[in-house]
Amino acid sequence: MTFSLSNPSTGLSCRLALVGLLILVGSGCIHAPLNAPKVGEPSETAGYSFRERVPARVNEGETLFLVAFSGGGTRAAAMAYGVLEELRRTPVPGSQPARRMLDEISVISSVSGGSVTAAAYALYGDALFGSFETNFLKRNVQGKLMGKTFNPCNWPRLWSPWYGRSDLAARYYDQILFHNATFGDLADRRRPFVMLNATEVATGIQFWFTQDIFDNLCSDLSSYSIARAVAASSAVPVLLSPITLGNYAGSCGYEPPAWVSTSNPEGEGLALMQRGKELAILRDSTHRPFLHLVDGGVADNLGLRPLLEGLTYMAAVPASRQGLNLTALRRVVLLSVNARSSPENHWDRKESPPGLISLAMAAPSITMDRYSRDTVAMMGMTVEMLRQKVLTAESGSLSFFPVTLSFDELKDPEERHYFLNVPTSFFLTDEAVDRLRDVGGRLLRESPDFQQLLQHYAKAAGKG
Repeated sequence: MTFSLSNPSTGLSCRLALVGLLILVGSGCIHAPLNAPKVGEPSETAGYSFRERVPARVNEGETLFLVAFSGGGTRAAAMAYGVLEELRRTPVPGSQPARRMLDEISVISSVSGGSVTAAAYALYGDALFGSFETNFLKRNVQGKLMGKTFNPCNWPRLWSPWYGRSDLAARYYDQILFHNATFGDLADRRRPFVMLNATEVATGIQFWFTQDIFDNLCSDLSSYSIARAVAASSAVPVLLSPITLGNYAGSCGYEPPAWVSTSNPEGEGLALMQRGKELAILRDSTHRPFLHLVDGGVADNLGLRPLLEGLTYMAAVPASRQGLNLTALRRVVLLSVNARSSPENHWDRKESPPGLISLAMAAPSITMDRYSRDTVAMMGMTVEMLRQKVLTAESGSLSFFPVTLSFDELKDPEERHYFLNVPTSFFLTDEAVDRLRDVGGRLLRESPDFQQLLQHYAKAAGKG
């Protein structure tokens, strides 16, 4: 058989092959944007940092109010949003001038789907409540991302080894929600300090998008895209690709704080010693010139660990309390919003084991759920340690209010079954979104621990 370019089918094949070759060659030039290196030496008062923003929030009143939003796709985003709505509706008892409980929040630590809500609230404040439902919660985000993945116009990007599905997701998040905002846009806003959490996939280390952590890499957070941080926090392994950061450690004169190298093998020093080792691992830019970030739930699906480590840091490192007016502090609140699911699988009713795909999808949630329960227990121990060793001694009178919200608290078995079986995805029906918003607010409103907190406010106002 003789092949000729005059043969229509042969000509078409050649043209398609040529187009494919051009796309393949062109894709090698496409890179996702990396974080910028730090210009000059890191400053203790520059950037979106814990040490710069949190003391000011604490010193404004008598409450350190810490919030953690768990992962869980749109399920988690909607539940977290419902909790914010309820805090917005709830006045601080006896406050003059009148304040809302929403205004009391000092820090939000978030993971995956919870990071969408946390980041959007940090950026927009009260304006979020008029747009978030339409812009994100009731939008088929998952379907749109799948459509973009299968769109031939995006194939040159996706065929590049330096561009993945999460980079495509970040572009879409900017289009519908964040509009190219960066962490620099958060620096001057009097809203809660937000810590978006991801996981460095090569080491399993939890990674926070704060300038304190970026200083460790000699990098500048202020110019970094909020949408890319959210994409990293929600980059479920296999389904989505990692978000990549450049590691410039060693190029800016950064010196780790003293606590990183302090050996304290007892009590509260253990957590800080471990964190110090993790930061040292990330600083090894010779062996790790790039960091690859995936879903924060891989390391901690509740988002509680950064808050626990922050409290431990306050307890173990006296220098960390400089600038904090602890004598006025009367209450510490830790609000954990846990949108975990526990779908029925009936695996134990069959002799045949679950399939590879089913097992791969379920295994991470099983592991994260067990770790989450341990984290909640650690929260209680950390609170007690702080009360006994540090804060009570400095403030005189201090109360702690750990408030945990989860679907397990629902008394109606049918309702509990419904919410525990809401899938983890970025597309839910409008009915599911409405029910999740409602149940988030209701769980907070009916929480005995939250009611005790409100009573404590009222009692303190009465004394005043």
